[in-house]
Amino acid sequence: MNSESSSAILRMRMVRRDLAGAGIDDERILNAFMKIPREKFVPPGTRLADAYGDYPYPIGFGQTISQPFIVAFMIQMLEIEPGDRILEIGTGSGYQTAILASMGMEVVTLELIPDLIVSAKKAVPAVVPDADIKFINADGYQGWSPAAPYDGIIVSAAPVSIPDELEKQLSPDGGRLVLPSGEWQQRLISVTRDGDNLIMKKSLPVRFVPLVKPCRHWKGKSV
Repeated sequence: MNSESSSAILRMRMVRRDLAGAGIDDERILNAFMKIPREKFVPPGTRLADAYGDYPYPIGFGQTISQPFIVAFMIQMLEIEPGDRILEIGTGSGYQTAILASMGMEVVTLELIPDLIVSAKKAVPAVVPDADIKFINADGYQGWSPAAPYDGIIVSAAPVSIPDELEKQLSPDGGRLVLPSGEWQQRLISVTRDGDNLIMKKSLPVRFVPLVKPCRHWKGKSV
């Protein structure tokens, strides 16, 4: 069996067992995970079994590609529709970026580590050629106000508390922020903006790398 066939079989198993079997019921999300080959977003030489394991996997620079179930669960929490503008904080490998783009989202993605965003900028268009994505080397605490407001903001690292600037950049018409928050005990949190009101809900306990605090005078740049 060639690697392409093996990849397709492992993707199907991941979607059926680790996503649908664990409560992910949005068919758009399941179809996106079926389409995107996860092995393109892990270090070269990684075993296919590890690429499709339902656990985080190191990608260098002290970062990981998140557990597939958690990626799917957070996207499902966003409740987004094709054409929505999404701010992704923590591009990392670009895997989640590719999932969002393949679902028809307009994605603005921020990453503080230059090497990661450069590699993601190569990897994502290779699997989603028509992706509508802006890659930006910037810290996540400040969000990215030039493209605000956002229909959804998804954060792949954990701040100790929710940055005010991210809440301000949500669309007042039901914009939703999904992120892990906390220091030693983290939980997934969703914040929905309805006009000037913010509605917060807590969800699963999780463990993410910390969201790096911004350096003074850091402006960020497109790459």
